[in-house]
Amino acid sequence: MKRLFVDMDDVICDYSSAYQKALKNNPEIRYPQSQFDFFRKLAPVKDAIETLQTLDASLKFDIYILTAPSIKNPLCYLEKRVWIEEHLGSRYTENLIISPNKGLFIGDILIDDHICGAGQENFNGKLMHFGCEQYPNWSVLNEELNLI
Repeated sequence: MKRLFVDMDDVICDYSSAYQKALKNNPEIRYPQSQFDFFRKLAPVKDAIETLQTLDASLKFDIYILTAPSIKNPLCYLEKRVWIEEHLGSRYTENLIISPNKGLFIGDILIDDHICGAGQENFNGKLMHFGCEQYPNWSVLNEELNLI
Protein backbone atom coordinates (compact mmCIF):
# COMPACT_ATOMS: atom_id res chain seq x y z
CA MET A 1 0.00 0.00 0.00
CA LYS A 2 1.11 3.52 -0.74
CA ARG A 3 0.99 6.09 2.05
CA LEU A 4 -1.18 9.03 0.98
CA PHE A 5 -1.34 12.27 2.98
CA VAL A 6 -4.21 14.66 2.23
CA ASP A 7 -4.47 18.24 3.45
CA MET A 8 -7.79 19.50 4.84
CA ASP A 9 -8.18 23.23 4.22
CA ASP A 10 -9.11 23.93 0.58
CA VAL A 11 -8.45 20.30 -0.35
CA ILE A 12 -11.20 18.35 1.40
CA CYS A 13 -12.98 21.26 3.11
CA ASP A 14 -13.70 24.71 1.70
CA TYR A 15 -11.73 27.04 3.95
CA SER A 16 -11.37 29.98 1.53
CA SER A 17 -15.06 30.46 0.79
CA ALA A 18 -15.91 30.36 4.50
CA TYR A 19 -13.08 32.77 5.28
CA GLN A 20 -14.18 35.27 2.62
CA LYS A 21 -17.83 35.03 3.67
CA ALA A 22 -16.91 35.56 7.33
CA LEU A 23 -14.80 38.62 6.44
CA LYS A 24 -17.66 40.07 4.39
CA ASN A 25 -20.25 39.44 7.12
CA ASN A 26 -18.04 40.62 9.99
CA PRO A 27 -15.31 42.94 8.66
CA GLU A 28 -14.40 44.00 12.21
CA ILE A 29 -13.15 40.47 12.95
CA ARG A 30 -9.62 40.39 11.58
CA TYR A 31 -9.15 36.62 11.95
CA PRO A 32 -12.48 34.92 11.25
CA GLN A 33 -10.82 31.53 11.55
CA SER A 34 -10.37 32.35 15.25
CA GLN A 35 -14.12 32.20 15.85
CA PHE A 36 -15.74 29.24 17.59
CA ASP A 37 -17.02 26.57 15.16
CA PHE A 38 -15.29 28.09 12.10
CA PHE A 39 -13.49 24.86 11.16
CA ARG A 40 -16.26 22.47 12.15
CA LYS A 41 -18.76 24.18 9.85
CA LEU A 42 -16.63 24.16 6.69
CA ALA A 43 -18.33 22.63 3.65
CA PRO A 44 -16.67 19.69 1.92
CA VAL A 45 -14.89 20.38 -1.37
CA LYS A 46 -16.80 18.94 -4.36
CA ASP A 47 -16.08 15.21 -4.82
CA ALA A 48 -13.48 15.10 -2.01
CA ILE A 49 -15.36 12.81 0.38
CA GLU A 50 -16.52 10.41 -2.32
CA THR A 51 -13.05 10.21 -3.88
CA LEU A 52 -11.36 9.53 -0.56
CA GLN A 53 -13.87 6.78 0.18
CA THR A 54 -13.27 5.24 -3.26
CA LEU A 55 -9.50 5.41 -2.83
CA ASP A 56 -9.79 3.89 0.62
CA ALA A 57 -11.92 1.03 -0.70
CA SER A 58 -9.39 0.32 -3.46
CA LEU A 59 -6.93 -0.85 -0.78
CA LYS A 60 -4.10 0.78 -2.77
CA PHE A 61 -3.60 3.59 -0.26
CA ASP A 62 -3.08 4.00 3.45
CA ILE A 63 -4.76 7.42 3.80
CA TYR A 64 -3.84 10.03 6.40
CA ILE A 65 -5.29 13.50 6.81
CA LEU A 66 -2.33 15.86 7.35
CA THR A 67 -3.37 19.39 8.22
CA ALA A 68 -1.66 22.41 9.72
CA PRO A 69 -3.28 24.08 12.74
CA SER A 70 -4.54 27.64 12.84
CA ILE A 71 -2.42 29.45 15.40
CA LYS A 72 -5.24 32.01 15.72
CA ASN A 73 -7.69 29.36 16.96
CA PRO A 74 -6.58 26.72 19.45
CA LEU A 75 -10.03 25.17 19.08
CA CYS A 76 -9.14 24.24 15.49
CA TYR A 77 -7.53 21.02 16.76
CA LEU A 78 -10.83 19.85 18.19
CA GLU A 79 -12.95 21.27 15.37
CA LYS A 80 -10.85 19.62 12.65
CA ARG A 81 -11.13 16.31 14.49
CA VAL A 82 -14.91 16.68 14.76
CA TRP A 83 -15.15 17.66 11.05
CA ILE A 84 -13.29 14.51 10.06
CA GLU A 85 -15.60 12.30 12.09
CA GLU A 86 -18.74 14.02 10.80
CA HIS A 87 -17.72 13.82 7.13
CA LEU A 88 -15.43 10.79 6.86
CA GLY A 89 -16.30 8.70 9.89
CA SER A 90 -14.57 7.75 13.11
CA ARG A 91 -12.02 5.48 11.40
CA TYR A 92 -10.38 8.51 9.82
CA THR A 93 -9.94 10.19 13.19
CA GLU A 94 -7.25 7.60 13.90
CA ASN A 95 -5.42 8.81 10.79
CA LEU A 96 -5.68 12.54 11.50
CA ILE A 97 -2.37 14.34 11.94
CA ILE A 98 -2.27 18.02 12.88
CA SER A 99 1.21 19.43 12.43
CA PRO A 100 2.66 22.82 11.50
CA ASN A 101 5.43 21.04 9.54
CA LYS A 102 4.36 18.60 6.84
CA GLY A 103 7.99 18.07 5.88
CA LEU A 104 8.47 15.85 8.93
CA PHE A 105 6.43 13.07 7.36
CA ILE A 106 7.50 10.33 4.99
CA GLY A 107 5.03 9.00 2.48
CA ASP A 108 4.43 8.35 -1.17
CA ILE A 109 2.09 11.26 -1.93
CA LEU A 110 0.99 14.53 -0.33
CA ILE A 111 -2.07 16.26 -1.80
CA ASP A 112 -2.00 19.90 -0.73
CA ASP A 113 -3.22 23.24 -2.06
CA HIS A 114 0.13 24.86 -1.17
CA ILE A 115 3.60 23.84 -2.31
CA CYS A 116 5.36 25.58 0.58
CA GLY A 117 4.66 27.38 3.83
CA ALA A 118 4.02 24.41 6.12
CA GLY A 119 6.94 22.21 5.12
CA GLN A 120 5.36 20.86 1.93
CA GLU A 121 8.58 21.63 0.05
CA ASN A 122 10.42 19.21 2.36
CA PHE A 123 7.89 16.37 2.11
CA ASN A 124 9.69 13.12 1.33
CA GLY A 125 7.47 11.92 -1.51
CA LYS A 126 5.47 13.25 -4.46
CA LEU A 127 3.62 16.54 -3.89
CA MET A 128 0.39 16.83 -5.87
CA HIS A 129 -0.58 20.51 -5.91
CA PHE A 130 -4.37 20.54 -5.57
CA GLY A 131 -6.10 23.36 -7.42
CA CYS A 132 -3.27 23.94 -9.87
CA GLU A 133 -3.59 23.45 -13.64
CA GLN A 134 -2.36 19.84 -13.48
CA TYR A 135 -4.64 18.85 -10.54
CA PRO A 136 -7.54 21.32 -10.62
CA ASN A 137 -10.11 19.12 -8.87
CA TRP A 138 -10.80 15.73 -7.32
CA SER A 139 -11.98 14.17 -10.59
CA VAL A 140 -8.57 14.72 -12.18
CA LEU A 141 -6.80 13.60 -9.00
CA ASN A 142 -8.90 10.44 -8.85
CA GLU A 143 -7.93 9.53 -12.42
CA GLU A 144 -4.25 10.15 -11.69
CA LEU A 145 -4.28 8.18 -8.43
CA ASN A 146 -6.01 5.22 -10.07
CA LEU A 147 -3.05 4.98 -12.47
CA ILE A 148 -0.59 4.59 -9.59
